[in-house]
Amino acid sequence: MSYFIVLLFLLPLLLVVRKKAIVSFLLLSTVLLGCTDQPLDLPTEQTETKEEVYEPNEEVVEPEEAPASEETSPAPVITGEAIIHFIDVGQGDATLLQGPDFTILIDAGRHDREDVVPYLRSVGVETIDLLVGTHPHADHIGQMDKVINAFPVKEVWMSGDSHTTQTFERVLNAIIEHEVDYYEPRAGERFDIGSLQITVVNPVNLTGDFHEGSISLVSRYGEVSLLFTGDAEKQTEEAMLSRKEPIQAQIFQLGHHGSSTSNIKRFLEAVAPEVAIYSAGLDNSYGHPHREVIDRLNTMNIPVYGTIQNGTIIITTDGKTYEINANMKTKQEEKQPEKVETSPPPTAAPSGTCIDINTASLEQLEQITHIGPERAQQLVQLRPFKSVDELTKINGIGAGRLRDIKAEGLACVN
Repeated sequence: MSYFIVLLFLLPLLLVVRKKAIVSFLLLSTVLLGCTDQPLDLPTEQTETKEEVYEPNEEVVEPEEAPASEETSPAPVITGEAIIHFIDVGQGDATLLQGPDFTILIDAGRHDREDVVPYLRSVGVETIDLLVGTHPHADHIGQMDKVINAFPVKEVWMSGDSHTTQTFERVLNAIIEHEVDYYEPRAGERFDIGSLQITVVNPVNLTGDFHEGSISLVSRYGEVSLLFTGDAEKQTEEAMLSRKEPIQAQIFQLGHHGSSTSNIKRFLEAVAPEVAIYSAGLDNSYGHPHREVIDRLNTMNIPVYGTIQNGTIIITTDGKTYEINANMKTKQEEKQPEKVETSPPPTAAPSGTCIDINTASLEQLEQITHIGPERAQQLVQLRPFKSVDELTKINGIGAGRLRDIKAEGLACVN
């Protein structure tokens, strides 16, 4: 009987410290999981390859309190312009939403760069109302700890998936040290942050797959909406469609840096964007954005802008219309950026129906699926190959991509 009396006495105290306890529990779990073999964050960390295998969570505990005020009627009054910055952070993601009464950062760039905080300071950021880490990969939460250390951050959203990297630990430590409110949003929740309305469309629960758990949300300023899906891939896009999530938006930041593992046709048709934007690094080893996705968007007559060609892309809106400022990354200024086109290689493939990976030119090699400029260079350096199966020697070509290459039937060894 005395045991239950003590529990009743401690229960109110436990509820008070609930938010911090969640973060502390995540940090403790991370340390325990990684204490014997702590992985290091290296510049070559590949976020597209799924290195860990997790068992699905048996139970999802939903937070009892929403951190931001839930969406109510009438809609927020629009009193000025909002500016959305798709920040050029190389092969990573960081998007800043600034309005007359809100400052929100979705993802915070790569762990091996230091460009997010300087950019935020250059555009006058003083405090951050909401900092979102869509999922724990280091090209999305890489500089979250630096952001928390540099600015007063009122609230952090993360998916709830736990990682064992030092990057992830640093983020949790920063949240705890600065006593930042922490929350794990779920599909179906709606919030007003100032005059910006946010609708969460993913995840419903966690499976242990970081991409499936990516926080995805629609932000709406007046009549202008934007969709962010982090690294959500095909199966997650299909799940959002089956749940009939409200994903329609005029502006869509392409999933997974423009990868063909995301951005399926049915999803794009449901979003029905007027503009698509991707964030990726020049000559990245993944070949982002993938040619298949760009071709699909061009066929659908959807203009595409990307940080590779345009650097930081800025959209200004008054809540009714929007204007895109996306200069080309060259000395020659262009008034109107062109759509990303996929021009044919300057030289034809070898005779027949296959490309001999031991003799083909760089341009010819780039016709093979998953072979971009960087991988073509690696391929040439690794020659000769005894068979197509040896393409797994190339950084970023695993069993899955090898299957795609062989199924395509272009690559061969004569």
